[in-house]
Amino acid sequence: MTTSTNVQRHTPEQEVGIELPFSKINEPGTYFSNWSGHLIRIPADAIKPGRSPVLGILGREAMTVTKLSDDPFLCLSKARMIAADLDLQVNF
Repeated sequence: MTTSTNVQRHTPEQEVGIELPFSKINEPGTYFSNWSGHLIRIPADAIKPGRSPVLGILGREAMTVTKLSDDPFLCLSKARMIAADLDLQVNF
């Protein structure tokens, strides 16, 4: 079963920790994979209008991510700290 989520624009302070479907990522940043615990980096070039998707992931179940930072090149130690603060089980 697939559920839809309305994604709203947030101020930068509110963006960290928001959960959204993988297919709804529309801003560069560092994201946490809620289905595997992996780190996902989305650079600005990957989401420019008019470009083909750089990466697409499909599955039967909803695949969601949690935004950790606007910076797609956030260092791993900082990403782990933010994930820990959000009680996320990291796998990176």
